[in-house]
Amino acid sequence: MTWRRVLFVVSAADAERVSDALMDAGALSVDAADAAAGTADEEPIFGEPGSAATPWPETRLAALFSDDAPAEALARRACGSAGVPAPAMTLEVVDDEDWVRLTQSQFAPIRISDRLWIVPTWCDPPEPGAISLRLDPGLAFGTGSHPTTRLCLGWLDRHLPPGATVIDYGCGSGVLAVAAGLLGAGRVVGIDIDPQAVTASRDNALANGVAAEFHDARPVALPPADVVVANILANPLRVLAPLLIGLVKPGGHIVLSGILEGQADAVMDAYSPAIAFEAPAREDGWICLQGVRR
Repeated sequence: MTWRRVLFVVSAADAERVSDALMDAGALSVDAADAAAGTADEEPIFGEPGSAATPWPETRLAALFSDDAPAEALARRACGSAGVPAPAMTLEVVDDEDWVRLTQSQFAPIRISDRLWIVPTWCDPPEPGAISLRLDPGLAFGTGSHPTTRLCLGWLDRHLPPGATVIDYGCGSGVLAVAAGLLGAGRVVGIDIDPQAVTASRDNALANGVAAEFHDARPVALPPADVVVANILANPLRVLAPLLIGLVKPGGHIVLSGILEGQADAVMDAYSPAIAFEAPAREDGWICLQGVRR
């Protein structure tokens, strides 16, 4: 089976309207990306809750149609129905793939330290004597490949006290909670607003033989923990500051990630003066803040 993909560029003001028209015209999917992607002018947009993201000045749309559809004609018709003059278009043929194998090929074992690896379930552990956290990449964030996750894993590997109680707030796939369990934590609790994340976390904990509990974000009566880790995004971390501070014991540790370098001061301000921050860890423009509750 093959598909046809039509690619063209529209203005930011027209992108959403044209995308809707493409779906109405029979497109199977529409992907929007920065038209300058791959160049020095590319602009990352993270779309954090509470932030007003500025759209790309020019947006590249990629509309996927079935092989027997007149893809370019349908794309031009969609532009017309959206009131946008049809721009220059490129037509591509997309071949069928073994999508499971292709997805698996994108994930390989990730070394966090000499003793800790993240290992996809279809791979053999590269270091038999090391701790191998077996993980299936799925719908929830957290495969160990993103710098924010690696920074948190590195802190847990180096600093987690034996038998510590740990809360992973915004647990995603549960990778941090499961790692804490494998590294010797006592009680481990994960919390997330996404039901799919809670399910994925439970499955990953079970696969690794870790006794952890996971809850959605409805109020849960939790005693303050020795360690609270939250790998989310800067704006939610600022909003959640009173809640997260309250989850940490006096003298306990808090680890915050998902923060760009330029956002670190604003996040620290939200936790001051309750948290005494230490020197942050950095990787690829991302920051991991580490501190102790006073």
